[in-house]
Amino acid sequence: MRLFPYAHATHPQWQMAAGLVLAQLRAQMALHGYASNPTLALLYITDRYAEHAQALLAHLSAELPEITDWSGTVGVGIASNNVEYFDEPALVLMLCELPSDQYRVFSGVAPLGLGFEAHTALVHADPNTPDLTELIAELAERTDSGYLFGGLAASRGRVVQFAVAGDGNLKGQGAASGVFSGGLSGVAFGAGIGLVSRVTQGCLPVAKAHHITAAEKNVVLELDGEPALEVVLRELKVSLEQPREALQALRATLVGLSQPSAIHSDNPTITRTGNFGNDVMVRHIIGLDTARAGIAVADFVSEGMQLAFCQRNVQAARADLMRVCAEIREELEPQEMALESATALAASEAEAAPNPARGIAGAIYVSCAGRGGAHFGGPSAELQIIRRALGDVPLVGFFASGEIARKHLYGYTGVLTVFTGL
Repeated sequence: MRLFPYAHATHPQWQMAAGLVLAQLRAQMALHGYASNPTLALLYITDRYAEHAQALLAHLSAELPEITDWSGTVGVGIASNNVEYFDEPALVLMLCELPSDQYRVFSGVAPLGLGFEAHTALVHADPNTPDLTELIAELAERTDSGYLFGGLAASRGRVVQFAVAGDGNLKGQGAASGVFSGGLSGVAFGAGIGLVSRVTQGCLPVAKAHHITAAEKNVVLELDGEPALEVVLRELKVSLEQPREALQALRATLVGLSQPSAIHSDNPTITRTGNFGNDVMVRHIIGLDTARAGIAVADFVSEGMQLAFCQRNVQAARADLMRVCAEIREELEPQEMALESATALAASEAEAAPNPARGIAGAIYVSCAGRGGAHFGGPSAELQIIRRALGDVPLVGFFASGEIARKHLYGYTGVLTVFTGL
């Protein structure tokens, strides 16, 4: 298994940042243990470069003619191993060496599901796309596993996605420049590509979960037979008689929603550790219906669903991120390891260079734009946690306006996926 070359850089001029990234990649490709014949590139840029997306892609693809396929998008921040870039012009690029018959780049001009049997898929989506939740669920149904991972582009300006398919576009779909706005794009992977993926939720439940016993569209009217507004005020220990304190507490509170089918699954709403299970979608409270003693949330709700009030919590987010990293390492590490593997894994993370013995060729991390930086205690703290847990592995990603895992669209989560066993 060869490591995926990767590089990142920041510079006011995109040409300079691209030059720095290309120099790093070429140096890595000459090293033992790194892939020397990659064909798929994953490119993520901050929104400061969004207006130059077409020129940037054209420049990089011209400098890397061996790369036949490109995929990626824009974020308000981007991520790489041990570092994140927010509010500055930056890009990150990873070159993947994968069997050509085991992946396909898809987009509006090269849709998924025609002539390729997808097992799972990396998905980038425009948050302004109509019926986005339904489209994600439909796309998941086109894969054998039903598992998607990725996120929604996030930009304070132009929203773009990168998608270049080496096998061309469908006849009749028109020409493509490789830079798209709207819809979904990404990379579908065959069953021969080893992937391990986990979702981490960064919110801590305030109290137990409740059953929604009355609802209308996006307004929760009753929880366990009680007026929903009374329940949330009681659990937050506030009163509308002190409106300032009450509104401050409500603004800091979100809801975790579970479908009825998930209530009796192997992933409960609130786990034994006090965190949310994987089937919970975190959504904002967007208003109060005082006339009906209800609360309005940023999603449709129905009777039978479970709801738990929650708040973003630094310690809970750090602990849950470490948990998913530990689960990934545990799944990758055999009970009896070779001496080379054991030595690499036991080395100090600060000293250990990327090593194929870790069992990870590369990683993709998509995190919520509301989780980076201060939410984990300081700049790049989120990525530093991953590095300490997984080691010095090639990693790229972006900070999204919504995260995709399985067939669901999440909020305030991180989705970590690693390539293994290549």
